[in-house]
Amino acid sequence: MKFKDISSIEKYHAHVYFDESTIEQAQLLCEEAGNSFRVIVGRMHHKPVGPHPSWSCQLAFDRTQHTDLLTWLALNRNGLTILIHPLSGNDLKDHTDYASWMGKVQELNLNIFTKN
Repeated sequence: MKFKDISSIEKYHAHVYFDESTIEQAQLLCEEAGNSFRVIVGRMHHKPVGPHPSWSCQLAFDRTQHTDLLTWLALNRNGLTILIHPLSGNDLKDHTDYASWMGKVQELNLNIFTKN
């Protein structure tokens, strides 16, 4: 079995999912992640965007922030669902084979991706 080399993965996304009842919670979580970890906090999307079936906010971060940020999110998400994935250059695999979830796994709209 040949294992993949992780040195090509430098960047990651965490997508924090929310709805009308958890907007404030998600916004506070994302803002604090941005302030505490200096990650790039995207817009609060109040509709499904891209492959995401729920409203979401993207946190963009690099390999050096991975362990601390994900540990912090696990301890502070308070029931919010979060999709985490690397940016390998293959969007379909990033959102499926290489993805991990905190909370309830949601079905993504994978039709937007072309197979590489």
